[in-house]
Amino acid sequence: MKSAYELAMERLSKGSPTVKLTDAQKKRLADLDSRYAARIAERELGLKDEMAAAAGAGENEKFEQLEKQLVHERKKLQAELEAKKEEVRQAKS
Repeated sequence: MKSAYELAMERLSKGSPTVKLTDAQKKRLADLDSRYAARIAERELGLKDEMAAAAGAGENEKFEQLEKQLVHERKKLQAELEAKKEEVRQAKS
């Protein structure tokens, strides 16, 4: 008899078959993750310095604006990363 886990995995694989990635695709995906993690960290550091300065000066509106900008930029970079990763996954290498 199959376990509930095995049955669930069979149903899942029928709905969306597993895509096999080449070593080159795996390397490219890892490279993209690394580059975008660095870009996100770079933006966070820059904006957090500005946020700390605004908080220290008591500029609450500027602080909130910078906080919203940070969230927006992080989401934008994550979406860009996912789009590029999907291109790599779909490429016929």
